[in-house]
Amino acid sequence: MGWWSGLSGTAGAAGPLVGGALVDAAGWRWVFLVNVPIAIVIAALLARHVPESRDGRPAHRFDVAGALLAAVGLGGVTYALIQPFDGGWTAAAVGLLAFAGFVRVERRSQAPMLPLGLFTSRQFSAANLASFFLYGALAGFIFFLPMQLQLTVGYAPLATGLALLPLTVLTLALSARAGALTARIGPRVPLAAGSLCCAVALLLAIRVGAQSSYLTDVLPVVVLTGIGIPLITPPITTTVLSAVPDTRAGIASAVNNGVARAAGLVVVAALPLLAGLPQDAADNPATLDRGFDVAMLICAGMFLLGGLVAWLGVPVGDTHHLSSRAAVSRCWTRTVR
Repeated sequence: MGWWSGLSGTAGAAGPLVGGALVDAAGWRWVFLVNVPIAIVIAALLARHVPESRDGRPAHRFDVAGALLAAVGLGGVTYALIQPFDGGWTAAAVGLLAFAGFVRVERRSQAPMLPLGLFTSRQFSAANLASFFLYGALAGFIFFLPMQLQLTVGYAPLATGLALLPLTVLTLALSARAGALTARIGPRVPLAAGSLCCAVALLLAIRVGAQSSYLTDVLPVVVLTGIGIPLITPPITTTVLSAVPDTRAGIASAVNNGVARAAGLVVVAALPLLAGLPQDAADNPATLDRGFDVAMLICAGMFLLGGLVAWLGVPVGDTHHLSSRAAVSRCWTRTVR
């Protein structure tokens, strides 16, 4: 789990470096085009090397209504946050109504896209709520820091990517160890420690400005975040999967991944509005600098809130016993009852 989380986190953290190199060498459109051959290769490798696994229960039809309502809900809310004064209220109303319809459909569906019964588990609910705050804060940080480095500090795109390289290296190097630590002492302490570490990093990020030094202002932020992320990703994933029986591991993982992606979407859309950034902030470094400080404070608060949720909602102790199908099934049965 640590290696899987580490590689996933490394891929995200490496984005600014690879993206910066592509922008400098070939132009911004290649940030999108490069994914096409990668996707083709990955699809071929998956088809050839990954064994098939499926739920043994009878198959049901695809939850088309749930998928459409979820997409409309996320789209409406996101549009409202990005364009609050250009049809934003209408989009927000449509999005909220779609979410209400989504919940209604999922409750009545025989094969829901999101089985709401999963959330009767306190551990599952707490882990996903913590995921929303933690991954949302991380997305805001990864979105804003490269812009601050390029537009306010004056770094080139490739130099921005290189500035964040320690984050990538530390995430890959420490994730497996964090996974082993989680198996030994349980997820609660690593989650709290990682959340606190990232919160401190984002508070230090407020010092990053026009006259910043990389060694004294930027590097401490990157290093602390690179230490904090590996303490978050393996424990949160382990907590989610250990909260359900093995037959529900796939849907539990999908729910947690969806929560993380939705958190990033909503937070990145909302932060410019909350930070008071106008749409032309990229042309005004002083305005961007002030908005960056506000955004980092908000994201630091989200890290602390996510850590608090994890501390209160995640069980104490090691997770070894939870890897047993029988133990998880008994826990799940008690939770549902």
